[in-house]
Formats: sequence, C-alpha cells, structure tokens
Amino acid sequence: MVQLLHYDNRHFRMSVLQRFGAVSIRMYAEDHRPPHFHNVAPDFQALVRLSDLAVIAGEAKAGEFAEALSWARAHREMLAMKWAQLNERD
Repeated sequence: MVQLLHYDNRHFRMSVLQRFGAVSIRMYAEDHRPPHFHNVAPDFQALVRLSDLAVIAGEAKAGEFAEALSWARAHREMLAMKWAQLNERD
C-alpha cells in the first residue's frame, strides 16, 4: 500500500509494508540515510537500520517489536529493494 503524506506543502510517499495488529513496518520515499524502515505503533516509533536491524532512533516495546523484527530478518532482501525503489534515484 502506498499513501501520500503531506508535510510543509510537500508530498512524500509512504509504503506500509507489513502490519502486525496495531504495529506496522513503513518506508518513506525521499528519506534520509542510512537505509532504514519505520516500526510504528500507536504508542511508539523506532527507525531500524537495514544493514543490521539495529534501532537507530526512537524506541520500541520489546514484545511488540519482536514480531516485526523477525519478519524483517526474513524479508531483508525485499526491504533493501524497496529502499532502493523509494530512495535511490539518479
């Protein structure tokens, strides 16, 4: 699913890649480096680096984060391809 976000009169594409109840894994177009995804829930948000799946910003509750992290480990190649599609342009 791709949605358009509006921020300061600019538009950003956001892809929801997977949902686990109220937790979702998202990736934004034109986002900053290093390559990462957003692990988002109603009461937390964490940025997770693709290269080693380390939390680089924010925080996550261990129990809610475990399922998302397990999914990300199994789908690292797809996550890297999605990052390239959304963020690595000429």
